[in-house]
Amino acid sequence: MSLLGFGRPPAYYFMWILPRNLFSRLCGFVADIQIPRPLLTQLIKMFSRFFGVELTEATKHVSEFRTFNEFFTRQLLPNARPLDPDPDVLLSPVDGFIGEYGRINKGNLIQAKGLDYRLADLLQDSKREGLYDGGEFITIYLAPQNYHRIHSMAKGKVHEFSYIPGDLWTVSPLGVHHVTNLFARNERLTTYIQTEKGECALVKVGATVVGRIRISYDNQISNLHGALAKQVLLKKPYELRRGEEVGMFELGSTVICLFPPGQVELNEMELGQKIKMGNNIGRFKLK
Repeated sequence: MSLLGFGRPPAYYFMWILPRNLFSRLCGFVADIQIPRPLLTQLIKMFSRFFGVELTEATKHVSEFRTFNEFFTRQLLPNARPLDPDPDVLLSPVDGFIGEYGRINKGNLIQAKGLDYRLADLLQDSKREGLYDGGEFITIYLAPQNYHRIHSMAKGKVHEFSYIPGDLWTVSPLGVHHVTNLFARNERLTTYIQTEKGECALVKVGATVVGRIRISYDNQISNLHGALAKQVLLKKPYELRRGEEVGMFELGSTVICLFPPGQVELNEMELGQKIKMGNNIGRFKLK
């Protein structure tokens, strides 16, 4: 249902007037508060029942979490997410749902049916526009019930990353279908992974209520007041095994994986398809 005379759902206009970045920082602050353990345990159980969280996969018992953020960023038992053993297979970096995937066509990626956005706006890196144009992309949305840690699609090294401050619109269907240039508008933290088959990119997109994005190889975090865009070269390359943790969302959001032309072949998938970290999403092409 759209608001009469405006053409978008009422929730869009509520999000429009909401101080999204401040509200998200406040959510992060609240999620870090230690509240009485019995109360927190009951809140986590209620949240888990409502959203369908599989608590038995976590390394901690529900009563061991001290804050909501510890629960959101929970680690899983070692065998909870088995990795596809084929070294040429691309691994899903997260649990979530397939948003869009396909070819980066003349510098454009699909956000949703009828809505495109530009690779140049997403990366803000003129060196890399040509590298990824004509290649493949896949967008994976993490819902509140999903495991919130982010892992590497392949074995490689991190030499460089970028942080681009921005807005924090919701990445739910409301945002995806109604906010123009959503993923190039929201803040993002991009990891560039140098593999044996060349570079690929893992873009972590911020969103409303996501308190912070963290990465494993640097102390950079997102959603800082007054932050400036930066491109960072690591003094020492950070080595990644297939499926190794790269970072985490403090609540769910979206990742976008980018691959240069000819590097990979993505599987046929359905939009909205449920996927888990470590699943096969495609494979590197033999050279």
